Amino acid sequence: MVEFSLWDIARHLLLALRWTAGLSLIAFVGGGAVGLALLVARTARWPGAQRGVALYVQLFQGTPLLMQLFLTYFGLAMLGVETTPLTAASLCLTLYASAYLTEIWRGYVESIPRGQWEASASLAMNFGEQLRHVILPQAARLAIAPTVGFLVQVIKGTALASVIGFVEVTKAGQMIANATYQPFLVYSCVGLMYFVLCFPLSWWSRRIERALRPQR
Repeated sequence: MVEFSLWDIARHLLLALRWTAGLSLIAFVGGGAVGLALLVARTARWPGAQRGVALYVQLFQGTPLLMQLFLTYFGLAMLGVETTPLTAASLCLTLYASAYLTEIWRGYVESIPRGQWEASASLAMNFGEQLRHVILPQAARLAIAPTVGFLVQVIKGTALASVIGFVEVTKAGQMIANATYQPFLVYSCVGLMYFVLCFPLSWWSRRIERALRPQR
């Protein structure tokens, strides 16, 4: 058994926590960009776009994230693409996040009264200008709370990346627990770190939701 002090355990987990935060940021920013593009394609009613985006969303919402990680990691290898656990996890979580974000945002875009579209059209705005200047600013204001709430799910979802060898805080905790034979202590520290990351976001999300509720 390797002797680890509490500080040694915390220090190694904090180093791994950087990768959890980094992967979460990549997934959320990348997923937001892809999700926004899908939202525009769906809202514009391009031929086949609505059905294609709906199928994309159902594919990622209807299958376990764990399976998606396996398929991405091993699927890229079968296609001859040389990849790393970080690359595979980033790609998979980006696509996963985009499917959920585009669906969250679609609901708020569709909640904007039809009169807003008609009024902006009467001002000779094209579709892009309507979205940019009228529809998205109103929808974005209401979508902040659920979007931040989903970020919490993304952070917790990064723990599954450990199954393909990505060393984030959960994987680091597993390795330290195997070396120290102190799983309760180690995983308690891991859980505390997830709490420290997620609780402020959850609290902020609830605050925003309460602040916006009377104005809906």
